[in-house]
Amino acid sequence: MTDDATPHQRRVRYAGTHPKRFEEKYKELDPSKHADAIQKVMDRGQTPAGMHRSICVNEILSILKPQPGEIGLDATLGFGGHTQEILPKLLPGGRLYGVDVDPVELPRTEARLRKLGFLPTELIVRRMNFAELATLLPEAGGGFDVVLADLGVSSMQIDNPARGFSFKADGPLDLRLDPSSGQSASELLQSVTRQRLRDLLVDNSDEPFAVPLAAALQGQYLETTTQLADLVRLTLGLAFKRSMPEEERLAETKKVLQRTFQALRIEVNDEFGVLDRFLALLPTCMNPGGRVAILSFHSGEDRRVKKAFQTGERSGVYASVASDPMRASFDERRANPRSTSAKLRWAVMA
Repeated sequence: MTDDATPHQRRVRYAGTHPKRFEEKYKELDPSKHADAIQKVMDRGQTPAGMHRSICVNEILSILKPQPGEIGLDATLGFGGHTQEILPKLLPGGRLYGVDVDPVELPRTEARLRKLGFLPTELIVRRMNFAELATLLPEAGGGFDVVLADLGVSSMQIDNPARGFSFKADGPLDLRLDPSSGQSASELLQSVTRQRLRDLLVDNSDEPFAVPLAAALQGQYLETTTQLADLVRLTLGLAFKRSMPEEERLAETKKVLQRTFQALRIEVNDEFGVLDRFLALLPTCMNPGGRVAILSFHSGEDRRVKKAFQTGERSGVYASVASDPMRASFDERRANPRSTSAKLRWAVMA
């Protein structure tokens, strides 16, 4: 062996048997090689790092009833789990358009689906906002037969600290689905007025502590998710009654953190505005008898979907709509706690 020979570099392994850092969870991040480890995580009712467990798959298939030769749209491709189940039922002769605004996860999802054998003529992937779905009509033949929109943020985005979507790990205070567009949550807090911040905390997450939070957060220069979380905790410590039991205080603090991050994420991505545009365009982009299913995860989204479907039914655009939202089954909620808040609504074109 010569002096200049390069020694073999072993992969850096995490300490212990239960890694906490996202980048150390190499088994979960490479599921094709560590299926047993992935299954153990799922059996505990958890979502493996870097993965997304699709919600209400069977219910969605029963609503959409995809048939061979039909044209489908997955308006929020995400991890591709729903597409993976819908597209085979459109074949032979059909195709599905999968769109997503996330430039980080979209190439990974497309590569994953291509490995499963879905051809470019069967699965057409586009990086775009689903509010722009009308631009697909010329190549889609004028309309879609089945449409799915899963409005939830994917587990890949939430779990990766580098994306800044969660207070559970330190990362940049960003919260954008497309990091190349618009202002980050950090920039928003520096520029927003106190009144506007209070309003968006109420409108986007029904936050009961909106007033003290807006006073504490507005104008602050916060670079990381940890800095925001610490300031929220400090603010709540002053707002809570000192007589509140510690367990109750910790539980309420977690809920406030979740709502605060949700409210800021909705604002920086204009999620309600995008959803409103999508719902308004949707009937003009579907074929007669077409079916649409929409999964929402909080009241602001569900109210918009419910109102749009009911208005469409009254005007004769939709032949029928869901009278009440469907929920994940008990078994699914137990196996995947992230499905607990999901509400599934559907509509059928006249």
